[in-house]
Amino acid sequence: MEQIVLKNPNNYIYMGIPLLVLIILILGVRKRHIILTKLRLATIRKYEKLRIFLMVFGIIIICFSVLGPQKLDGTVEVKRESLDIYVLLDTSKSMLAGDIVPNRLERQKQIINTILDKLDGDRIGFIPFSSSAYIQMPLTDDYNMAKMFVDVIDTDMIGGGGSNVGKAITLAYNSFERATVGDKVILIISDGEEHSKESEEVLRNISDKQLKVYAIGVGTIKGGLIPIYDNQSNQIVEYKKDNQGNHIMTKLNDATLKNIASIGNGKYYSTKKNGNEVGEFLSDISSLKKDRSKTKEINQYKQLYVYFLLVGLIIFLVAYLLPVRRQNI
Repeated sequence: MEQIVLKNPNNYIYMGIPLLVLIILILGVRKRHIILTKLRLATIRKYEKLRIFLMVFGIIIICFSVLGPQKLDGTVEVKRESLDIYVLLDTSKSMLAGDIVPNRLERQKQIINTILDKLDGDRIGFIPFSSSAYIQMPLTDDYNMAKMFVDVIDTDMIGGGGSNVGKAITLAYNSFERATVGDKVILIISDGEEHSKESEEVLRNISDKQLKVYAIGVGTIKGGLIPIYDNQSNQIVEYKKDNQGNHIMTKLNDATLKNIASIGNGKYYSTKKNGNEVGEFLSDISSLKKDRSKTKEINQYKQLYVYFLLVGLIIFLVAYLLPVRRQNI
């Protein structure tokens, strides 16, 4: 027997209706019996219990149909066009600066979530970096799962200081599928600080026309201080200082990001209050060559709710029309 699955399990609340109806019917029968007994008109009603049972059972089946019962009716292979996008996330301490509200790190998360809301079938992966880099989330088209990964991004993910985006670029490039015929996209979101020339050399050595590197600069030219938070209260207790005791001012270094994007055959975008940088990025990658070789198996289901609804209505109708014989006691 094929297993029945529910399309709308969240509608389980409707399964409380049969219980409510049962309580109402029982209370109604008891109240009528009490009134007729006081009037000395008490009667025995045959099939009363059967009628109540059938009514409630019919309502149960009707409510079950609301859950969307269905059974697997085979699978179909669907070819899809998609891009593979690795987002390189700057998790260095300078991303805590508040020159962009609420801070650079949170703005970075907002950018990623906006991208996820607008993607349709493209695969995306995350690689956080600072002094080192690692794959936090491999390429996937499960955008809900991706948002959960975004939520846990912080500046403590990788120890050490600095921003070695070169390692992140190498890791992303080596993680793309070699068999893909579409373009490979790398999006760097960073303030551009402390990026060495290594990243530019990495891109020159890769020399892959299919690789497109884009960058979004997060921060301002004016800059901001780097806060230090108390681990217990999560409140700012101090601002980062250099060896001479002076506060460190971190500023957006867009020149480095522009160079990386230029060498990577991509484009640089600066962060805007209205978030237009995301729209510009998505518009630019929409014209890239997508991989058509990927296939995905999609389950096809036969909807059964109409049968349950019909059976439930018939049972309820039979119960409603069931003749109830009355006999005086």
